[in-house]
Amino acid sequence: MHNALHSLLLSLLLLAAPAAGHCTESERPHAPTTCTHDDALIYVLPIREEIMPATTRLVSRCLAEAAALEAACVVVDMNTYGGLLDAADSIRTMLLNYPAPTVTFVNNQAASAGALIALATDSIYMRPGASIGAATVVDQRGEVMPDKYQSFMRSMMRATAEAHGKTASVERGDTVWRWRRDPQIAEAMVDPSVEIPGLVDDTKVVTMTADEAVAWGFCEGKASSVEELLALTGIRNYELYEYKPTRLDRFMGFLTHPTLQAICIMLIIGGIYFELQTPGIGFPLAVAVLGAVLYFAPLYAEGVAAHWELLLFLAGIVLIVLELFVTPGFGVLGILGIVAVVTGLTFALIDTSLLHYIPTGELPASIVLGPFLTVIIATGAGLLLSIWLGNRFLRGKSALRRRIVLVSDMKPTDGYVSVAAERGLVGMEAIASTPLRPAGKVVIAGRHYEAAGDNAAFIDKGTRVVVVRDENGVLYCREQTE
Repeated sequence: MHNALHSLLLSLLLLAAPAAGHCTESERPHAPTTCTHDDALIYVLPIREEIMPATTRLVSRCLAEAAALEAACVVVDMNTYGGLLDAADSIRTMLLNYPAPTVTFVNNQAASAGALIALATDSIYMRPGASIGAATVVDQRGEVMPDKYQSFMRSMMRATAEAHGKTASVERGDTVWRWRRDPQIAEAMVDPSVEIPGLVDDTKVVTMTADEAVAWGFCEGKASSVEELLALTGIRNYELYEYKPTRLDRFMGFLTHPTLQAICIMLIIGGIYFELQTPGIGFPLAVAVLGAVLYFAPLYAEGVAAHWELLLFLAGIVLIVLELFVTPGFGVLGILGIVAVVTGLTFALIDTSLLHYIPTGELPASIVLGPFLTVIIATGAGLLLSIWLGNRFLRGKSALRRRIVLVSDMKPTDGYVSVAAERGLVGMEAIASTPLRPAGKVVIAGRHYEAAGDNAAFIDKGTRVVVVRDENGVLYCREQTE
């Protein structure tokens, strides 16, 4: 009787929701098809991973999209073993305050934080073989956290169950009001000392199967799919809209892939290295800027990176430049700059909202160590690769070097001297005042001139030479022969 009554009430709620009225596709942006007056748009929100801040952002985005689509109902397709407590609390609050009906379809597991989220929805349906409960707060090693964490979780579970109110039933001619979801059972999912006669003793936390959840009023029914769930509620004409990552979501996922992030770091380091090795501002700096944009922009968009991390990275670059071009040697500024760059790049990869879980033991220190190693390895690889490429193309003899590097030799024999010589000296005798190997100075009639020696032989200091050419202001001398 209770299940039939609830199905009827939910059906009336769905039919009375705003999406049930006549609307067009333009009035419902991104709607899959045009709806008619007897259609109800059902939005399916998947939660199939560990409950983390990223899940909170996903739920927020999906609920906003469901509201924009004027969805008559939101179905949370859940399969999770739990996650972070405050992330689950944020999702719980969003679902409790959502104006349209919400339903959880436990598609295998709703454990720990997942149980809290499921309790926040208006209805719960479970797949045969699924389970819900086991909400004791534990650390990343599976050990039970101190009682202050358990107390907070117990109160949230009770409050969430109480938020759905009471239902009236007539027993022996009297009206009896009972909680729609018993807060004591919700608390027993956290605290093993809470005994529920007929369900669990005072040594175990409550974890219910689908049949047990139905029997104890924590589940409205069993269903093998979302379609079967909707059929149980009496909804026949509906449009099922399941959240799927958009092209932008997939592109952002590609940009935030650890491999691409490492490549971006290598571009940043390589671009800066080559820019410092070449005069002026050009292509290497553009590569470094592109790498920084591709590295930081998607992390900002995903809510992972913060302003201080980018500012710290830029400050590190400034300190390194000051060390190289302003202060002599390499000292404090350079070391601080390197530390700032590495720290900025590392913490940009870390959702800083997770950091306060490390001291409590709820999350391992590897959430910092992993990104740190990624940055160190990528930075080292980028620097080593840049040095190798620099030696290969800036100082080698490859064809590419001649295309990107100025390789012309300004030889005195080709007209390049530091001081232009006087003309009309061809045939005059001179004495090498320095070795001409290949260029040096000669004395002609008591005056010193810059001169180039004969490439065929080295001309030592004091050797008598003769000027054989002075085109373009160049003195070109060869040794006199008897």
